[in-house]
Amino acid sequence: QVQLVESGGGLVQAGDSLRLSCAASGRTFSSYAVGWFRQAPGKEREFVAGISWYGGSTIYAESVKGRFTISRDMPKNTVYLQMDSLKPEDTAVYYCAVDLSGRYRMTMKDVDYWGQGTQVTVSS
Repeated sequence: QVQLVESGGGLVQAGDSLRLSCAASGRTFSSYAVGWFRQAPGKEREFVAGISWYGGSTIYAESVKGRFTISRDMPKNTVYLQMDSLKPEDTAVYYCAVDLSGRYRMTMKDVDYWGQGTQVTVSS
């Protein structure tokens, strides 16, 4: 079992920054891939960013490329999502996700564990 706890969400203005954290407990992140998804009201959940655990390879959705950065801290068993230049359209609940098979280019069907989500609201 893997438990994921997100934190760091909040209400900010357009252009501000936030850093989300995803802390894992239970089994460690070794060899897993970790990703961030988001779901806005009335919309489907969408992939935002993913990272492979050992290699540090990353991938981003086009809508956040150049503004968001995913990273990991292996000793702390934590993955971060640094979000800069936030826009109102980034408003959503953000979910941390783990793919035990190590696919950092993950889709929803690849996810084995989800966090509970953290709300990010960007005002204009």
